[in-house]
Amino acid sequence: MVIGHFGVGLGAKKFAPSISLGTLFIAVQWADLLWPVLLLLNVEHVDIRKNNPHFPLDFTDYPVTHSLLMGAVWGLCFGLLYWLVKKDRRSAIVLGICVLSHWVLDLIVHAPDLPLFPGNSPKVGLGLWDYPVLTWLAEGLFFIIGLMLYLKTTRQKTTPENGVCGYWSFC
Repeated sequence: MVIGHFGVGLGAKKFAPSISLGTLFIAVQWADLLWPVLLLLNVEHVDIRKNNPHFPLDFTDYPVTHSLLMGAVWGLCFGLLYWLVKKDRRSAIVLGICVLSHWVLDLIVHAPDLPLFPGNSPKVGLGLWDYPVLTWLAEGLFFIIGLMLYLKTTRQKTTPENGVCGYWSFC
């Protein structure tokens, strides 16, 4: 999942309007932000499959960033850190759920390569990436739903012209 994660970030604004959109986006992408760092440190691993034109990455080992257990741990840590700084329990919970949502959305698109926990774990995934049209439909659906929730929740703080131009330049 790519833009679907951002849809969750947009939609989460409805449940915690005081959190900046940037913070929500960091939360929903937390696993993918950590992943390249751990690749460079040789903690997690990926191979390139030249025979798969739809998705050439073969995620061979990434239990720290993309296991269900660690997704929950990262969500707890992210939410706890936010709570320690802002003392806003509801927003901290929303951010923790956003971090964990990454694994749930990845479950839909990934091949069965998502570990449930680090170590010798069963791996799961529904494999939607093998069907590019369905993948884009699912991604688009998550994004559009999130965008609709976001637009119903937020109000521009500047003149209407600035808000419309700023919003559409972002999209």
